[in-house]
Amino acid sequence: MAGWVRSLRASRNIIFMLLNDGSDLPGVQVVIEDHVSGFEELKKLGTGSAVKVTGHLVESPGSGQKWDFAAEKVEVAGRSDESYPLQKKRHSFEYLRSIAHLRPRSNTFGAVFRLRSNMAHAVHSFFRERNFLLVHTPVITSNDCEGGGELFRVATMNPEKTGAVGQADFSDDFFGCRTGLTVSGQLEGELFSLAFTDIYTFGPAFRAENSNTPRHAAEFWMVEPEMAFADLYDNTVLAEDFVKYLCRHALENSAEEMAFFDQQIERGVIERIRKVAEADFVRMEYSEAIEHLRKAPVSFNFPVEWGLDLQTEHERYITEQVTRRPVFILNYPCDIKAFYMRRNDDCKTVAAMDLLVPKIGEIIGGSQREERHDILSSAMDAHGVGKEQLWWYLESRKFGSAPHAGFGLGFERLLMYLSGMENIRDVIPFPRTPGNAGF
Repeated sequence: MAGWVRSLRASRNIIFMLLNDGSDLPGVQVVIEDHVSGFEELKKLGTGSAVKVTGHLVESPGSGQKWDFAAEKVEVAGRSDESYPLQKKRHSFEYLRSIAHLRPRSNTFGAVFRLRSNMAHAVHSFFRERNFLLVHTPVITSNDCEGGGELFRVATMNPEKTGAVGQADFSDDFFGCRTGLTVSGQLEGELFSLAFTDIYTFGPAFRAENSNTPRHAAEFWMVEPEMAFADLYDNTVLAEDFVKYLCRHALENSAEEMAFFDQQIERGVIERIRKVAEADFVRMEYSEAIEHLRKAPVSFNFPVEWGLDLQTEHERYITEQVTRRPVFILNYPCDIKAFYMRRNDDCKTVAAMDLLVPKIGEIIGGSQREERHDILSSAMDAHGVGKEQLWWYLESRKFGSAPHAGFGLGFERLLMYLSGMENIRDVIPFPRTPGNAGF
């Protein structure tokens, strides 16, 4: 076996070494007796050293573990000295962010990143079981899916020539037009759904949003399914099944990590996730949600008015005080939602949905997409969306267009919800935030 030294206690003729290879939380206690070659030098090993041990398992006489590993041979692969930053058992998350190259070796981040790996497998398992096709959508794109203008520009020409985005001439650049890092794979995903029926994307997205909150990162991962021949109701069914599946998977397949989070990060997180896995999600109209908020016996920092978007405080009130379980808010006003959402017959709302969960609010956003060419064209004009770059998206509505729907789930938001971690920087291996593109 091989791993890294977490702790070492030595007496005259025996060494107790706690070794961890990252595969679980507790690691293994290695017992090294004085007949092992290099015994005196092994006493001097520092925390963080990398070692390979040959030996066999023996029943442990001590409490706390069932087995010990009796060493017959110990090879030092890499030494670590007293300057190793993880000497103490507890460090602040803020400090650990400053040593992102080493924090995976800590207990908390070992648990976080094992959970992240397990949940990524769960995402693929869920869609594979339902015969969804995985699509790898482009990272470099010439369109802004959300229309917010928050793209990271991608260019090879001299920065002095790019100037302001609206004035720059990109005809001589690598792609011959203005390009950026994608904010979503949705638009390309829709095209594949109109050929393969059910598809999903799972990849990185980027937002050049100068926001230093615990919920925002410049680089993050999105899960985005799209279904042809589906409406808004079908969308809620898939989203509910998906979230419940992920909750069950975390409880069943990351039980050790979830127990750690329950003890060290958020008391009661296991019970909170279990309730979501077993709940029947509520469906509520946006207008009904506004009425609940207007009648609320509490004051909010942000105004409550029909036509305004819901803020986190509103979303949490709905889930924690009104429904006390996850809830879909349906059919939002046209003016606060994206151009691609299907306009309802009342001409005031679109077939949009947000899934809200207790503690954090929105965890999924989605909609039925506008499949009618003329109405989509008008919506693009109304939202100021240029048709030159999105001609292909509009044209897809001319050739066998069909009702279709989809949603997006922020993978890091999901991990925060499952683990109880409060900052998005602590559920992504190397966070990219304003002013921070390195370690």
